[in-house]
Amino acid sequence: MAVLLSTKAHTMEDWKAALLAVDPSLEIRLFPEAGAPEDIEAAVVWTAHDMMELRRYPNLRLIVSMGAGVDHLFRPPGPPPGVPVARLVDTRLTQGMTEWVLLNVLRFHRQDLEYRDQQARRVWHELPAPETSARHIGIMGLGELGSDAARALRALGFPVMGWSRRPKQVEGVETFHGPDGLLAMAARADMLVCLLPLTPQTRGIINARLLGAMKPCGYLLNAARGGHQVAADLLAALDSGHLAGAALDVFEPEPLPPDSPFWSHPKVILTPHAASITIPASAAPQVVENIHRAREGRPLINLVDFAAGY
Repeated sequence: MAVLLSTKAHTMEDWKAALLAVDPSLEIRLFPEAGAPEDIEAAVVWTAHDMMELRRYPNLRLIVSMGAGVDHLFRPPGPPPGVPVARLVDTRLTQGMTEWVLLNVLRFHRQDLEYRDQQARRVWHELPAPETSARHIGIMGLGELGSDAARALRALGFPVMGWSRRPKQVEGVETFHGPDGLLAMAARADMLVCLLPLTPQTRGIINARLLGAMKPCGYLLNAARGGHQVAADLLAALDSGHLAGAALDVFEPEPLPPDSPFWSHPKVILTPHAASITIPASAAPQVVENIHRAREGRPLINLVDFAAGY
């Protein structure tokens, strides 16, 4: 039996080497060279892979997403019926996301946009010192990524709030839940950080109503999915001055079209869906563990809840 590997071409060999380093006995086939369809028992895939194509493999018993998000696997027609899907919960992936959040929170907090503008204009002017304890950060999503970012922000002295669809408790974080709770948190937030999974319930959640509920001159950080943000509403909030800035790692569609106004917007810091990139050597052990569990009929780790969508 074989494992099908399908990801970006330039990382395919790295993933193969990382998986074989954990278990040299694995037979790994690089898509599209899958060989006999009946040989494939597991598919380790990323966002560009066609879900319909996976229905060609009659003995498929496991699909593994190469990232924390799995919304790409739910695009029609979705995974083959009855085949379990696992996602990655990896310490290095989590650390990378927390680094991106800290980088951009501090960039806005320490007035980096303003100082870069002054530099471009050759202006020597000291801005008022920011007060960390007065800068309230609201995190949308209190899963593995959101909880870790919250802890790191608290360690720097920021007051941190967090929102989830259902009630949750995170030490040292004031928590909110439900639609009313999200607006209540936004009303007190100087910065909103979106780390939510993309589901039908969260699509378009960063809209005019939510942005309008924020304090004037606030900031938005989105490293979750482009489908969370309504681009026209976000641009309107930036252009009106209600938002002072945005750090955006995700867009819809991706790659971001060359004519998108986000590219040149003076209040936008833009990265190409690179906030946290999965490192094969770090993630491979849990992928191999799940392959072994699937073979042996044991419970899988980090199994996706199809009802919840993540």
